[in-house]
Amino acid sequence: MVDAAHDQIRFDVPHSARIWNYWMGGKDNYPVDREAGDAAVAVYPDIATEAKQSRQFLIRAVRYLAGERGIRQFLDVGTGLPTMQNTHEVAQSVAPDSRIVYVDNDPLVLAHARALLTNTTPEGVTAYIDADLHDPELILSDARNVLNFNRPVGVLFMGVLGHVATLDLAHSIVSRILAPMPSGSALILSDGTDQTQGFVDLCALYAETGGVPYTARTVDQVRQLFDGLDLVDPGLVTLTEWRPDPVEVGTINPIATYGAVALKP
Repeated sequence: MVDAAHDQIRFDVPHSARIWNYWMGGKDNYPVDREAGDAAVAVYPDIATEAKQSRQFLIRAVRYLAGERGIRQFLDVGTGLPTMQNTHEVAQSVAPDSRIVYVDNDPLVLAHARALLTNTTPEGVTAYIDADLHDPELILSDARNVLNFNRPVGVLFMGVLGHVATLDLAHSIVSRILAPMPSGSALILSDGTDQTQGFVDLCALYAETGGVPYTARTVDQVRQLFDGLDLVDPGLVTLTEWRPDPVEVGTINPIATYGAVALKP
């Protein structure tokens, strides 16, 4: 299966998951990804910091849902390449019986996920679905094999919905994924915005590389993705402002990526 995935990998076109891995200090990337990543840093030097802060936000948000809300099931859509403190590691460190389903359709992510995204506890379950985020029905159908939709589920869209062509379609994807989830389920979502010109320029540059374009939407447009849900305090804010660890307060420059956690009534 890994060999088949390897045959599908495009070495000549940069991929956002591999570029993100490069910015995070990982080694699962290729020269074309590093070239695009370096060009992006030249345009927007804070992007590497945003990549790292995105992971810190995920850690805090998953820890909150598992610890304070008692959620034991997570559906991570567009997970990207495994790095440090992945969703299952965070959730299972809080609640050993947590069940996590990862979703992605990049062949390199598939190969690494099957090798690295494995249980950290005997009680927990960690699974992977090879599916595109544009196909919520397939995702839900496969996820039902692992997750019980009669109990709350934490759904994650971390920095991926900017790759969806329109806001209406992004909103539809989120709504369709959450539709069968019961009350008490939650959404963890983050995306880059147009608040910083450097990030807008970076998105334009990335589109020219042949990679799947990323749209830097307004903060209000990102907020619309939470329609019908109850935002958890402090609401939709920059990632560094969402319940930061005390040692982090005031140590990070403002960033363009916003995120929030919201509960389904």
